[in-house]
Amino acid sequence: MMKRQLHRMRQLAHTGSLGRTPETAEFLGEDLLQVEQRLEPAKRAAHNVHKRLQACLQGQSGADMDKRVKKLPLMALSTTMAESFKELDPDSSMGKALEMSCAIQNQLARILAEFEMTLERDVLQPLSRLSEEELPAILKHKKSLQKLVSDWNTLKSRLSQAAKNSGSSQGLGGGPSSHSHLATANKVEILKEEEEELKKKVEQCKDEYLADLYHFATKEDSYANYFIHLLEIQADYHRRSLTSLDTALAELRDNHSQTDLSPLMTAAPVSRVYGVSLRTHLQELGRDIALPIEACVLMLLSEGMQEEGLFRLAAGASVLKRLKQTMASDPHSLEEFCSDPHAVAGALKSYLRELPEPLMTSDLYDDWMRAASLKEPGARLEALRDVCNHLPQENFNNLRYLMKFLALLAEEQEVNKMTPSNIAIVLGPNLLWPPEKEGDQAQLDAVSVSSIQVVGVVEALIQNADTLFPGDVNFSVSGIFSALAPQEKVSSQRTAEELPPAAVPAPATTPAPASTPMKERTESELPKPASPKVSRSPTEMAASAEDMTRRRSQGSYQEEGWTCPFPQPFYFSLANVFL
Repeated sequence: MMKRQLHRMRQLAHTGSLGRTPETAEFLGEDLLQVEQRLEPAKRAAHNVHKRLQACLQGQSGADMDKRVKKLPLMALSTTMAESFKELDPDSSMGKALEMSCAIQNQLARILAEFEMTLERDVLQPLSRLSEEELPAILKHKKSLQKLVSDWNTLKSRLSQAAKNSGSSQGLGGGPSSHSHLATANKVEILKEEEEELKKKVEQCKDEYLADLYHFATKEDSYANYFIHLLEIQADYHRRSLTSLDTALAELRDNHSQTDLSPLMTAAPVSRVYGVSLRTHLQELGRDIALPIEACVLMLLSEGMQEEGLFRLAAGASVLKRLKQTMASDPHSLEEFCSDPHAVAGALKSYLRELPEPLMTSDLYDDWMRAASLKEPGARLEALRDVCNHLPQENFNNLRYLMKFLALLAEEQEVNKMTPSNIAIVLGPNLLWPPEKEGDQAQLDAVSVSSIQVVGVVEALIQNADTLFPGDVNFSVSGIFSALAPQEKVSSQRTAEELPPAAVPAPATTPAPASTPMKERTESELPKPASPKVSRSPTEMAASAEDMTRRRSQGSYQEEGWTCPFPQPFYFSLANVFL
């Protein structure tokens, strides 16, 4: 008995790392040996995946559709939405949105329940059978064969030893030895019968095991299809969910846009302002100066010139977003932003930054850089003038308008801390940037250098605005913001046609005809440093008190400085911005 157990332990010690023994290996060819080595890993993979996949299910495993849906978190969310909807006005925007959201969550829950039921039927159950029934049956046959072969080898050893003992006793001759010989011979016969019987069992078990291995080898592809089918089921589930969501969202947005009366809530602005090319914007609105540029400049002229850190300090993101939307869709509501110069400055920067092509144009980028690299001031100024003259007309007009304003802003640098250099640092990258050249690593490496040069170019444009862009600028160029522009700061040469009839001062000399255009100013005629308090001319001081009162009521100016005209009962229509 002890010898038999030791022999069994010796056999187990010879078993390979993949569960293969020399006894079973002798029955298998090379192909079946490789198949045999995949049995245990396949069983573990099927078991582990089944376990993890089962944990991913949100519904009750094995339940029918209705019971499964009730247990899903999405259905609980749908129920909560339905209960909340009862407390709202069904005709309100929120009520309608919540009602539709409740319906789509219910639909998504049912799609999820169908997905999980399909997953259980087509993936989880086959994986369970594979890991708990089919592969364990094959491995059980393998173990049975190993045991039978081991027992067979042990019996063959005993038979060999008994036959050897029988031969020895036969050579000794008669007497008691004859009786011993007969006993030994009978034992040998019995062992032979047992060996024959065991051999038949080994052959039968071997045939079953080989059949199992062949069966596994032929079905390996179908086992692999379980995992492929898993991905197909998941893809179908996500597609159905996405289709339902897209349909519901389209209907929800359509209904919401019809009931929402606030222009700020609409997805698309009435007019294209931000993110479109300058030429397209000007052509669509019939303007010479871009709407955001003119509107922001005039609002800043009225209340922001002495604001410290203008263009440098960021405005609140929500305020800036509302201002941009209002600029495009509801200009009648701009008055609420007049008191937030940083938001107005941010809207102007954002417009310049979102232009598809920089205001100073990508085509002239290299020319601007060459002009910036010149050291001699005179040559540099002449080069800048030459590049300005090559700008498209719409870009030149808007750049001239903007530079004239920035020059005025820089005159208040002692108060607002915005020197030409500081202005150029914060606005330069929004006015000119390198053209994109995909794969040009040298250009990517030179971005920081070019940024410094851009700042130098913009600083020079601000410092030499009156040289590079001679002549006066009426900042209310479209005429629709005429009540906003502070005349002493914008243009001291407005014609009588531009002023309200009662506001025309008595001229000391013969005035020019109303149709006569403004003459260009020399450098000595440039406006002096701006101040929030307007210094009025002697002729204005002589105006009647009645005229002064009426001009205040129209928002032209106040005794202590400029005011934003939007809240006033103005005599021009702000809606004309888009004409």
